[in-house]
Amino acid sequence: MKYLFLILTLLFFVSTAEAQLFTKEKLQNFGNAGKGDYDQRTLTWGYFLGFNSFDFKIEYNEQFGDENTDILIDEEVGFNVGLIGDMRLTKHLNLRLEPGLYYGKRDLYFPGFTEEKDFLREIKSTYIHVPLLLKVSTARLNNFKPFIVGGLSTSFNLSSNENNPEDNFEGQFRTKTGNTFFELGFGIDFYLYYFKFTPSIRGVFATSNELVRDDDPNSPWTSNIDNLYTRAILINFTFQ
Repeated sequence: MKYLFLILTLLFFVSTAEAQLFTKEKLQNFGNAGKGDYDQRTLTWGYFLGFNSFDFKIEYNEQFGDENTDILIDEEVGFNVGLIGDMRLTKHLNLRLEPGLYYGKRDLYFPGFTEEKDFLREIKSTYIHVPLLLKVSTARLNNFKPFIVGGLSTSFNLSSNENNPEDNFEGQFRTKTGNTFFELGFGIDFYLYYFKFTPSIRGVFATSNELVRDDDPNSPWTSNIDNLYTRAILINFTFQ
């Protein structure tokens, strides 16, 4: 489902951009006569809705190099919602703050067990996610404007269980509450009649280890893991 959704989103980007680029209609929407140039404002605001797919990058201890010890990960599509604050720096450069609420779910399947209560761990994550991004745009072409975006972010996982005294021996897989990330993506601003609509896709990559180890150093769930990093794909639809 994740890859199908990505393909459909990319097809939407391409088809809409192609229609805007090659259409004979050159009337520019939103930001022209009688409305003031929206792109010349120093500060603008908006909100976004979207979808996500959270994953883990797992680095194993060298002594557990056998592929049969690998932990399998099954990702599910989650949702995003948040606000946008945009500050114009130059004609083609904007600074953006995008605080939001991100919900995602990952299932971890551990080898060496026969019962589901042992081999399956459901990781439900609810992040308060705050990225600070630089947006680099091209010149506006008719009613659309492509851009790339990148920056740093931090998050607070409300579902981390970091301080839970129970660990995997009681069925609780724990992760750290605070995490840091870097992000990189691209999108297209579409200027509709009354507002600017922006679909975008972005990769999120953790820079901090998220794993909270079990109390037993020989735990079959955490002893073979060196580091656990969150990764995610975000697809957002922005309205400004």
